[in-house]
Order: sequence, then structure tokens, then C-alpha cells
Amino acid sequence: MRDVQAWSGLTGLKAVLERLRPCLVTFRDEHGAELFDLPTAPRPGADVPARSGLMAEFDNLLLSHAERSRSSPPRPPDGSTRQRVIPGAVLVDGFAAGMWRLTRSRDEAAVTIEMFDPVRERDALIAEAERVLMFAAPGANGAVRFAPLVTSS
Repeated sequence: MRDVQAWSGLTGLKAVLERLRPCLVTFRDEHGAELFDLPTAPRPGADVPARSGLMAEFDNLLLSHAERSRSSPPRPPDGSTRQRVIPGAVLVDGFAAGMWRLTRSRDEAAVTIEMFDPVRERDALIAEAERVLMFAAPGANGAVRFAPLVTSS
């Protein structure tokens, strides 16, 4: 219920979820809280490796859960939000490990990746950044850059 509230920003959802309960499946998290999901939603087993890649700004994975410790650092480093914008997140092993941004001009485009810690999964991140460039800036001279995390002081 807390996840639905975090995602929607609405309160008083208990009655709504009770009406939807017959159409949903429920689980309990490690603290005993009830979790709701769609019956046909994919649920990979614990042996499936978590994905590494780039998540969009304001992505559901990082914003729609009341309990975010399974995907986000407990305290993001300084500079993790700029001008109240939730930046695109870099996932490594399914965990937020940095930020990324796309910049474009008429003939050039770049994906800049800033990591919280030393870069891991570099090849997977480069491959996904190249896919972003092909989609967002087809025909442009594209570059993938790793840069130090810029922090506010």
C-alpha cells in the first residue's frame, strides 16, 4: 500500500486496494508489509542477475517505492539531484550507482556517465549508452563519456 501511495501521491488508498484485491496478487516483504502486484507481472527468481544499464529521469524504479533501499543508496552523494530534477540513474547489478545525461547539438550528441564509485560493468553501460545515442540522435556523431561526479559544495 505504501508503494501505491509513493507512486501516486494519494492517501486513503486502503479501500481502493481492497476493491482491487481479487484482481491482484499479494506478497510480504522482509518486514512483513503487504505488497500488491499484477498477476501477470514478471517476477524473476532470486538466481536471475539484476540488470545494469541506464534508467530515464524520473524512472518508476527509483520513485514509486516507499522502501528504496533495494535500488538506491541510503544517502545519495551531494549533487545527486540538480535543480530539483531527478537525473537519469545508472544501474549496476540493479542498484543506483551513478547518474547519466544526454547532450545534443545539431551534429553531435554525447551520453555522459557519472559514477558514485569506480566504474563497474563499463562494457554494458557503454553498449546501452550507444543504444540511447542511436535512438535519441540518429545520424549525429555520438560519444560516450565517463566523467567524475560533480558535487555541490
